[in-house]
Amino acid sequence: MTAADAGWSIEGVDEDEEPRGPVGKAFRLSAADSLSIGNAVCGFLAVCVLAWSAISQLQAQSEFQSDPRYFATAVVLLLIGATCDLFDGLVARKFRASAMGAELDNLADVISFGFAPAFMVVAWAGFSHKLPLWVVLCAAVSVLVAGVVRLARFACVKTKSGDFMGLPIPMGAMTVVSIVLLFQPSYLTLLGIFAVAWLMVSRIEYPKPKGNLAAVVLGWVMINVVCLIVWAADLSGGDLLIQVGACMQIALVSAIPLRVLMFKREQRKERKDTESAVR
Repeated sequence: MTAADAGWSIEGVDEDEEPRGPVGKAFRLSAADSLSIGNAVCGFLAVCVLAWSAISQLQAQSEFQSDPRYFATAVVLLLIGATCDLFDGLVARKFRASAMGAELDNLADVISFGFAPAFMVVAWAGFSHKLPLWVVLCAAVSVLVAGVVRLARFACVKTKSGDFMGLPIPMGAMTVVSIVLLFQPSYLTLLGIFAVAWLMVSRIEYPKPKGNLAAVVLGWVMINVVCLIVWAADLSGGDLLIQVGACMQIALVSAIPLRVLMFKREQRKERKDTESAVR
């Protein structure tokens, strides 16, 4: 394999070749890129908050227990990251997109909605002593791997309807978070996390948040932030709010595949009726 094949630049080799692509423009960050970077920073800070919670408790020579304040802070950071992710595409279309906008968006999503929720699963169930650590790690890895595959497929495959193929990774991350906040670690809840990972890489189409739907999604994110703040502050009714919000998130993600299956069944029935009428 030659140096050129390996991708290395060596003095005196291929000096006559011109740089490919918009090299100058690639270093210019647009407003949409700033939102993508903000998304990545929020995901990183969410992991730091959870890691600091575990480290501080273990340094005190006590067993690690999930602290609602730390988990609420981490989830609020992920929701802020989701808001940045919701708006970066809108800002890019409204103003301008840089040459590396799509790549920045995907890399930020891997951190905030792939690695961060996977780490949250480990922090939630890995120290509980209720489940073998390798089972917990498998569930966490499934979230991360499904998210990476989901983003890679999104960059390569476009659906005819223009909708998302598979559960969008921010929705998948929020559903994993809902399971973590709502339930205690068990084999059944880990099965739910595996199901979310499968939905992300499935062929089920989910609608894109456009127009009024985007406004509804933003409103839903803001309501979740308020619920988390009330819950973390240990105010009256906080537990009920977080339970209702988490249940609604899980129900929403579960209802769309059921609706798709019913729609396909109706299509097959109409096709059979049409064929019978022709005969």
